[in-house]
Amino acid sequence: MKKLAFVLAAAGLMSVAACHKTDQAAAVDNAGDNAAAALDNQGDQLSAAADNASNSATANSLDNASDAAHNSADAVKADASNKADAIDNAAK
Repeated sequence: MKKLAFVLAAAGLMSVAACHKTDQAAAVDNAGDNAAAALDNQGDQLSAAADNASNSATANSLDNASDAAHNSADAVKADASNKADAIDNAAK
């Protein structure tokens, strides 16, 4: 699930980067923020499910998945920021 979400987020970033908008860097940054927010929400849902789990093995597994989703969100946001910086630098 984590890999699928990351691939979808990356595809969204690439499609936004391919657009010829007046402020591509801002668009890439916004897309990264939106993708990161979606992954953070997924992590929050997994964490809530872990809190409601009936046994510790399931709770631990859900907590790990939650941490992975939050880490992916951070990575997507950083990647988008780096791409936005590269766009800004290329425009100079």
